[in-house]
Amino acid sequence: MNHHDHKRDHAHDGHDHKEKAHHLLEARPQTAFGVDIGGSGIKGAPVDLGTGEFSGERVRIPTPQPATPEAVARTVAEVVDAFHLPSELPVGVTFPAVMLHGVAQSAANVDKSWIGTDVEDVISQATGRQVVAVNDADAAGYAETLFGAAKGVKGVVLVVTLGTGIGSAIVVNGTLVPNTELGHLEIDGHDAESRAADSARDREDLGWDQWAERLQRYFSVVENLFWPDLIVVGGGVSKHYERFLPLLDLRTPIVPATLRNAAGIVGAAALAADASY
Repeated sequence: MNHHDHKRDHAHDGHDHKEKAHHLLEARPQTAFGVDIGGSGIKGAPVDLGTGEFSGERVRIPTPQPATPEAVARTVAEVVDAFHLPSELPVGVTFPAVMLHGVAQSAANVDKSWIGTDVEDVISQATGRQVVAVNDADAAGYAETLFGAAKGVKGVVLVVTLGTGIGSAIVVNGTLVPNTELGHLEIDGHDAESRAADSARDREDLGWDQWAERLQRYFSVVENLFWPDLIVVGGGVSKHYERFLPLLDLRTPIVPATLRNAAGIVGAAALAADASY
């Protein structure tokens, strides 16, 4: 093969790669539907995956009590049916549990009968749609890396939600590492979330500075295990971030989450879209 043929061959290869990349870009859905299943409410909205914004008004229905699989699946179907969605639109749901291949391994703030239940299957049957189910903290963390406080950050991003417990998500160069349970690290002989969650601050009536000491201990251990490039702090308490984040002395930059309540819906929609192409 002479030099010119060789160059032409490479040019042809490059063209093939471009075509493939273009095809992939075209194939990824531009819209998906996200549902956030919580202990008190089940919320859903269509999400524009270009911007991370809702492309329709969010619908919220109270979580049925008891929150059994059948009752919750029916409520999710009500939320989905409130919109006229194309049948092939990807649907993602968050679930407050460790999720292994669509099956709940635990259950927080929902009925214990969920444990061992194929969440994707139960909700797919109720909605008549293909469904992807993901851990709630994973969904929120993934959303923050796509559209929120960690957008464009390379390397290892750790997203921690401080609430009743401590939820965690690790995203490495845009890929989610699912089901990290870093709220349950044992630190100084205690389950970490029993001392450092926002509920511990309430329960023990801790001042911001006292609580920050516990967070300092927690985040120091976590950063020494994972050496993240960025830590993002979410959960309802993150709106008061200026009361406690400046009190922390870490080597890792630590910032508040920006998507707040939308994060679960946005992350579930994005992960469902990822799974669909």
